[in-house]
Amino acid sequence: MPYQELFDETLDINSSENYELAVQISPASIAFCVLDSLRNKYILLRSFETDNDNFSASEINEIMQKDDFLKCRYKKVNFIVPTEKSTLVPIQLYDPAKKDEYLNLNHLRENNSMVFANKIANPESYNVFEVSKSVYDAITALYPNITPIHPLKPLLNHIFRAGNSFKDDYIHLHVEKDYFNFIILNSNNLKFCNSFNYRNINEILYYILNVLKNFGINQETTIHLSGLVEKYDDLTSVFYAYIRRLKFSEPSGNFTFSYVFNESVLSRYLNLFNLPNCV
Repeated sequence: MPYQELFDETLDINSSENYELAVQISPASIAFCVLDSLRNKYILLRSFETDNDNFSASEINEIMQKDDFLKCRYKKVNFIVPTEKSTLVPIQLYDPAKKDEYLNLNHLRENNSMVFANKIANPESYNVFEVSKSVYDAITALYPNITPIHPLKPLLNHIFRAGNSFKDDYIHLHVEKDYFNFIILNSNNLKFCNSFNYRNINEILYYILNVLKNFGINQETTIHLSGLVEKYDDLTSVFYAYIRRLKFSEPSGNFTFSYVFNESVLSRYLNLFNLPNCV
């Protein structure tokens, strides 16, 4: 099982009640980070990736129950669940009793799943999304009554903050293992927001070029990147043949990072690190 750990030398497992924990569980990856709330500084990132297509329920439970930092008591805990099965509902139309219906209109539900909703500040809406019950049970066994957060909440918060100074289009691509989010702001108003499943990087490029064409956006416009995309990887190499202005996004807010964190990590876990900005 591939494993990564970055930690600051000031990290103290016995001081966890002064720390905030953020956990992200996706089908193929489990990651968490620790924020020292006394200094507003991120001091730990630990991640696990499966050798198979997806983690089994037993593998998720084993990691959650055996990891020394996940078993600690924290000042605050947030839980983020990447999934393409989500739907934005304008706040004026939202009825909490109908959240299952909203999701069923656009997505085929998995067996034994649960539906949650996050309130979004910009645009004013609720994001309704699906969470596997086995994943929810694994996290609530350690942190009862925790409410899952969809990554679109911190992502939209980041994009509206970053796009505030843009008079023209602000474009963002966030890539996960099986799907990606593509978002366009214009004059800080949401112009386009959707997620697409993909099987290869050519499909990502195809979808994006078509969206840009349909909106009449020049391919010289900068696209901001985050998630499972790195400098000089296959995806960026293909993109540069058509879209030359690519910029990797990094989290920003009332927090800092230990020197052990690099640009690649900050961009990869943009949504996880940005959670304090929107909760």
